[in-house]
Amino acid sequence: MSGESEGEAGRRCGFVAILGAPNAGKSTLVNALAGTKVSIVSPKPQTTRFRIRAVLMEGEAQIVLVDTPGIFAPRRRLDRAMVSAAWGGAQDADFALLVVDAKSGLTEPVRAIIEKLRSVQGQRPIWLALNKVDLIPRETLLPLAAELHGLLDFAESFMISASKSQGLDRLREKLAAAMPPGPWMFPEDELSDLPNRMLAAEVVREQILRQTHEEVPHHATVETEMWTEREDGSARVDCTIYVGRAGQKAIIIGEKGARIREIGRRARLELTELLERPIHLFLNVKERPGWDEERSRLRALGLEDEG
Repeated sequence: MSGESEGEAGRRCGFVAILGAPNAGKSTLVNALAGTKVSIVSPKPQTTRFRIRAVLMEGEAQIVLVDTPGIFAPRRRLDRAMVSAAWGGAQDADFALLVVDAKSGLTEPVRAIIEKLRSVQGQRPIWLALNKVDLIPRETLLPLAAELHGLLDFAESFMISASKSQGLDRLREKLAAAMPPGPWMFPEDELSDLPNRMLAAEVVREQILRQTHEEVPHHATVETEMWTEREDGSARVDCTIYVGRAGQKAIIIGEKGARIREIGRRARLELTELLERPIHLFLNVKERPGWDEERSRLRALGLEDEG
């Protein structure tokens, strides 16, 4: 047996799909477990538009978290592609972890997800994480958990607060123990397979979500047009923000360009911190009506069109 084979003996690796209704706290949970920012977090629902794998190391186990878009009733082509990506993430994974907002409880979207999960039960273990348990009285948790278990026989249950990092140690340990034996899929120091270009676009889009409030919540998409490495170790990043209407473009640019400058400033600072290197960020805003119905635009977001 070679030294490499001996080193791989005892290693475990598996994929865990993080599922849930919009705003359940899936991205916050992925970030908290990974210990770094790999998925944008926003108070608005439907902010994750494509599957993001974060690599979590726990002893000899490598846990690959697949953060999926929130599952909701689709209307536009973009919506259908997002929902398809979520279910695709569940089907490709070894485990599915359903995250439920304990404060919102058993809503109709949660019921719909559980109904669909029942059709794939038996193909892979399905776990339940009741999130945001710090926001509700303890005595209301057990009845909610019992009601959820009455709808689906979850293999494991966890009471957590992703934002406060409560209950995550037990979740990490259980996930590590449940990973199937096998070689690691990613290098040990690789926290996410999300390309830097996509990360840059998502960080810019998060700033749009945070700074435009309800005015342009989900009518903008961002693409990284160019990523240019510089000799001094820094990088120049050119991103284009696409909006559907002229009014939305005006909102993002702001009076005398004030808002777009602030979006760029905050995004640049965050990217510089995340990538641990100087980032020179340049933003452009273009009007593109109907971008969320374009197949090429969806592919650029990493989504597959469902027709």
